[in-house]
Amino acid sequence: MVESEPAASLVVIDGDAGVVAGLTSELEHRYGRDYHVLGRLSGRSGLAMLRRLDATGRPVALVVAGLDLADMPGPEFLGLVRSLHPQAKRVLLVQALDVVSGEALHRAMTLGQADAWLTRPWAHHDEALYAQVGDLLDEWREDSGRQQSVTVHMVGEWGATGSWEFRDLLHRHAIPYRFLTPDSVEGRELLRQSGRGPDRLPVLVLFDGRVLVQPAGADLAAALGHPRQPDVRPYDVAVVGGGMAGLTAAVNATSEGLRTIVIERQTFGGQAGTSFRIRNYPGFPRGISGRRLAIAVRRQAMLFGAELLFGEATGLGSEETTHAVLVRESRPAVASVVVIATGVSYRRLGVPAAEALVGAGVFYGAALTEAPALRGEEAVVVGGGNSAGQAAVHLSRFARRVTLLARGESLEESMSAYLIDELRSLANVTVRLRTQVVDVGGSGRLDRVTLEDATSGARETIPAAALFVLIGGEPRTEWLPDVLERDQGGYIRTGRELASAPAAGSGAAPARMPLTFESSLPGVFAIGDVRSGAVKRMATAVGDGSMVIRMVHDYLSSR
Repeated sequence: MVESEPAASLVVIDGDAGVVAGLTSELEHRYGRDYHVLGRLSGRSGLAMLRRLDATGRPVALVVAGLDLADMPGPEFLGLVRSLHPQAKRVLLVQALDVVSGEALHRAMTLGQADAWLTRPWAHHDEALYAQVGDLLDEWREDSGRQQSVTVHMVGEWGATGSWEFRDLLHRHAIPYRFLTPDSVEGRELLRQSGRGPDRLPVLVLFDGRVLVQPAGADLAAALGHPRQPDVRPYDVAVVGGGMAGLTAAVNATSEGLRTIVIERQTFGGQAGTSFRIRNYPGFPRGISGRRLAIAVRRQAMLFGAELLFGEATGLGSEETTHAVLVRESRPAVASVVVIATGVSYRRLGVPAAEALVGAGVFYGAALTEAPALRGEEAVVVGGGNSAGQAAVHLSRFARRVTLLARGESLEESMSAYLIDELRSLANVTVRLRTQVVDVGGSGRLDRVTLEDATSGARETIPAAALFVLIGGEPRTEWLPDVLERDQGGYIRTGRELASAPAAGSGAAPARMPLTFESSLPGVFAIGDVRSGAVKRMATAVGDGSMVIRMVHDYLSSR
């Protein structure tokens, strides 16, 4: 934790004085050294206290509220807390084994009024209680950037594209960092100590004193321990793409003794890593952030021995028994098997003015690191799928207003029901259907967006400090040779589809029936969203990554 930051508060609100006294005592016992523990007996007094904390700049990490307060329902109270302390974890306190409590809890979680729940009664110095609270506080520290140590100090201009890219990279890889502007006292001092000036930003100072000036992402990755090039020795498996499908394949391959490298050009975790809260992934009843899940799978792959390489695949060469993945500014990665898991890129908006403002208010993807800076501002999200819905929900915690634009007739066509219900419950989120962005504007940074109604053709310009584009997807297959068959959309054909569908590429029919997930090139497999006919859900990508290694073993043994 940075020394200049005030200690955060843990707040308990309940109409039962015994409950408040008991829970605050338990929290004080375990967390009193690092947090202020406060309690109140009504929703109104609790809100008054939270407003005072907000006015004095004192952060709130956790708010626990009883289901039925004396003056308002607990879920309603937690909904009001959202606008005062958007990063605080909001927890509903419910009675164990109570059917009524269960129904109210389900509704509160569905509508986004609560992030989690605690049950009562609890035991004296209850370790299960501490484990739940500790996990929530870990999430809060990660989300709010209040790390106990700092690995990277970065000096840059907040709105500059380079600064945004590094903030996003560090955040999504859980690397503790501190961002400083060059005109701040600490920023000027850091530049002076590093012997650098403000003319070339960003400047990154690592924990060991090394200084990187306007580095490439691969340079930063190498400085933090990732290899710069593949090994000269051949691998058993080369996975191209470090999203959830690719990382899961690496976990399964390395755990079964296959020497594996994963090549990723941007961020390990892929699009899943930008999801603020995934509610429908099995095993996580209160949901899990895509970032946390992606980080856990990445660490798991590394623990089993997978090599993770930041690099851009530019080509694929194949011989009888080996394949070579060409990597920009690097030697090729040679392997017996290649697993392509490059996923899809968000489709470009098609508005020339927007391209000039990418990273300066216009973002392709959720860009979670930008959300806290939008407090009191207007934000626009483009897209009708789950990623767009999750982004709008997360941004609503900070932005004064969020406008979600979808070209379709309804959100039900492409978005999960739980997300639609939550969006409808948020007073500061407006959904506009049959609407698209036709222009943007701003002097060096986005400040307005022009919309067009597809039905009437009417145009309207609205203020916007940020525009997040999450529309459709285009497969990352442009780097592959023509002999690898793809469908009309560019997605890779695999398995039985190769025998039944006409080829979009120029490859000849395979000599044998390809294995499941195998492409028209023997020994080259495709999984996840890049595969033709894939169901674009995270659980499906994880399933592909698990099953493909069985096919890899079959291929290697038959060869």
